[in-house]
Amino acid sequence: MPGPALTVWYNTRCPVCDAGISRQKGRLIAAVKAGRVEFRDINLEPDALSSHGVSLEDIRRRLHATDADGNLLIGADVAIAVWLLTPGEGWLASLFGNRLMLPLTRLAYNRFADLLYIWNRRKGRW
Repeated sequence: MPGPALTVWYNTRCPVCDAGISRQKGRLIAAVKAGRVEFRDINLEPDALSSHGVSLEDIRRRLHATDADGNLLIGADVAIAVWLLTPGEGWLASLFGNRLMLPLTRLAYNRFADLLYIWNRRKGRW
């Protein structure tokens, strides 16, 4: 049986990240049950993406995912890939993932992720 189309690695110790992924899991129940998408807590497998040169701290900073071909996606690109799989959210992928908006989407995602990482560090979540 082939692997999932998308495996998303996220940080459950971040309440914002955990809530966002929980929401997506709820919207992707059929895809999760069918094995098309998988959500994995990096805290349980901290070296899972070390073959890609990705550390636990990298995943605490930004979402990471691998696609069915083993390609690595990071940050906003993960969100776009998840939206493409989520019923009713393809329009988000079209809006924020088109070639004109994608650079701005990545910039906005990265700035938000940096602030979220700093906030979680200050709260002592890791």
